[in-house]
Amino acid sequence: MKYSFITQHKNTFPVRLMCQVLGVDRSCYYHYRRQMDTRPPDPEHEEMLEWVQRVDDASDHTYGSRRMKRALNCLGYPVSRNKARNLMREARVQVRHRKKFKVTTNSNHKQPVYDNLLQRQFDVPQPDQVYAADVTYVWTQEGWLYLAVVIDLCLRKVVGCEIAVGL
Repeated sequence: MKYSFITQHKNTFPVRLMCQVLGVDRSCYYHYRRQMDTRPPDPEHEEMLEWVQRVDDASDHTYGSRRMKRALNCLGYPVSRNKARNLMREARVQVRHRKKFKVTTNSNHKQPVYDNLLQRQFDVPQPDQVYAADVTYVWTQEGWLYLAVVIDLCLRKVVGCEIAVGL
């Protein structure tokens, strides 16, 4: 894609400067140009690129090179996984990974639940009257890392924190 950009803009900017800015060697660019000049345009390649984009849109950007290869093979284009990967790269198609939703709160318990004394009144006139606290945790290679923080709602400053490692 960088080489085609250089080819499209070579009359506007110097090739040496564009190669330097894009981080490619000039010799590699000229090698690419020689290959492109000797290679006739391939309509089947263009069709495959269009199919890659269609399959990507239809799959909601979830197909990687393995599934893209299977889809192209089913459409009558016998390609390898490497060829599918290269087509995806050329068509600027990437997998968009979704984060898995994980429930972290258990609301079905028999523990006592305290009344909400604050009633969402977060503007406190004097310091040392109302505090708010929260606990969060992060998975590390050594287990869960827990962080607890207490802030003064008037000053909006942390008055205490604690970190602990759980197994």
